[in-house]
Parts: sequence; structure tokens; C-alpha cells
Amino acid sequence: MTACNHSRWEHRHEYRPLETASERQAWRVAALTGVAMLVEIGAGYAFNSMALLADGWHMASHMLAIGLTALAYLLARRYAGDARFAFGTWKIEVLAGFASSLLLLVVVAMLAFESLWRLWQPQRIAFDMALGVAVVGLLVNLISAWMLRDQHEHGHAHGHAHADHDHDHDHDHPRPEVGRDLNRHAAFIHVLADALTSVAAIVALLGGLFWGWDWLDPLMGVIGALIIAFWAKGLLLETAKVLLDREMDSPLVERVRMALQQEADTQVIDLHLWRVGRAQFACIVSLVTHGDCSADRYKARLAGLEEVVHVTVEVNRCEAEEGR
Repeated sequence: MTACNHSRWEHRHEYRPLETASERQAWRVAALTGVAMLVEIGAGYAFNSMALLADGWHMASHMLAIGLTALAYLLARRYAGDARFAFGTWKIEVLAGFASSLLLLVVVAMLAFESLWRLWQPQRIAFDMALGVAVVGLLVNLISAWMLRDQHEHGHAHGHAHADHDHDHDHDHPRPEVGRDLNRHAAFIHVLADALTSVAAIVALLGGLFWGWDWLDPLMGVIGALIIAFWAKGLLLETAKVLLDREMDSPLVERVRMALQQEADTQVIDLHLWRVGRAQFACIVSLVTHGDCSADRYKARLAGLEEVVHVTVEVNRCEAEEGR
């Protein structure tokens, strides 16, 4: 057999950049959150403030969740070249986001129970001191949210196609990623939700300090739990969708089907689409045709769909039926 240089067709399966900058920011935010968490929980017990305790324990969940965010970046980077990951290590980051949403739900249950208990059994609160700690907690949350904000970082997607039967291989030019970093977004949601509960704690403490509304403090604990539940639900659904490859209701599916069936006498009989990066999809498609179009021809039909970066095409020809 004649020697062949295979390097033309070899490629990596990483479809997002290795987030070293985001990893460093996540570790910094986790450390900052941990310090603020200890201060708020200690002050909440010392001053009998449920709103402050709610914010402190919520911040504790954030410290763990943001730590998971940083760890996910580290593992995704460390195993980026591991061939055991069929489409790269991006889903390690998504898994961390899913775990973060579950942690949020645990915190919701704890805060709701404790707040309702304190509505039933009110306790004396040292409003002045608790208010100062709550303001410090809010500042920490705002700083953390600023550090984790979307900086519109761009990586490059590496597209390629594989064709079964006609064996077509191609490498697309790099294209910018435009999808959301779910791992970073999960950490951002944690600190943003914590900032909202900090605001609720401040409002509750001001109400108790100036108008004697002691009931407002545990009520704000309940409201904080509802806010966390709202954020947790959205994050849980978004990350679970990616982990379960539930993408066949995406508008991109129909766009792929229509693009391929623009070729005369072509019918898509099987199509699978799933996400392999923030906004990058892999696609396996099986076609039936009476014509002589190659896999390369069908691949060209998808050239305008930048989200599709890995394509496997199976071309089935109806030659037997034509002879009947």
C-alpha cells in the first residue's frame, strides 16, 4: 500500500478555548466569597438576623459552587487531550453548572424552613450591627459579579466533516464562538442571586430598625429562598438539556434538514444533532438519493451553518429500485 500522510485529516475535538483566565477569576471569587460567608454567618447568629443568616448560608453555597466552577475549568484543561472524551471536555464545565443548580435547591429548602420557623417564633435582632454586615456582604457580591461578568471572550471553533460511504473529510476555517459559557454563567448566577438576597436583607433590617417590623426579616428570608429557586430552576433546565443531548427541538435541526434537501432528489431519513461546545453542534445525517451527489456536495450545503462543526454524512443510493 502506498504511504499516506494522514495529518491532513487528523484533528482535535475541542470546540471551546481553555479558560485559564476564567479559572483564575473563579478561584479569586471563591476565596473572597468564603471570607464574606464566614463574617455574615457569624454576625447572623450573633445578632439573631435570619435575613443575614440566609444571605450567609446562601453565600456558603456560592463558595462551594464557584469552587466547582474553578475545578471544572481545571479538569477540562487537564484532560483536554484525553482521547477518552469523544468530543472534548467541555461538558465537564456543564456538569459543574448542573451541580451548582442542585446546591441552590438544597439552600432553598434550608432557608425556607428556617425563615418560616422564625416567622412562627420571632427572635430579637441587633439591627444596627446586622445592617453593617449586610452592606459589606452586598459589596462583596457586587465585586464578585463584576469579576465573573461576561467579557465576550472569543475562542475558535474547528469544524470538520466525515462522510461514511463517500468518505469525505474537510476542515473549515476557524470561526468565533458566540455561545454562553454555562460554567461561568452558573457562577455568575450564584453571586447575582446572592446580591439580590443581600438587598432583601438590608431592606428587612432597615424596616426593623426604623419601623419596628421584626416580621420583615424572616419574610425576606422566604423571599430570598424564592429568588434562589427561580435562578436554580433556569440553570438546572439549561444545563440538563445539554447533558441529556436534548437538542432535537432546536431550530437548527430544521435548518440543517432544509439545507440538505435543497439538493435535487434528496431525502433526509435520519438526523441527529447534539451540542459539543457553547454554540457548536455535531451532526450525523443519513440521506437517500437517486442522484450521484457526493458527501462533499452535501457538506457544502451546510457550509453556511457556522454552528455545525462536526458532520458525518451517509449517502444511500436507490440504484436497485431504479432498475425495477
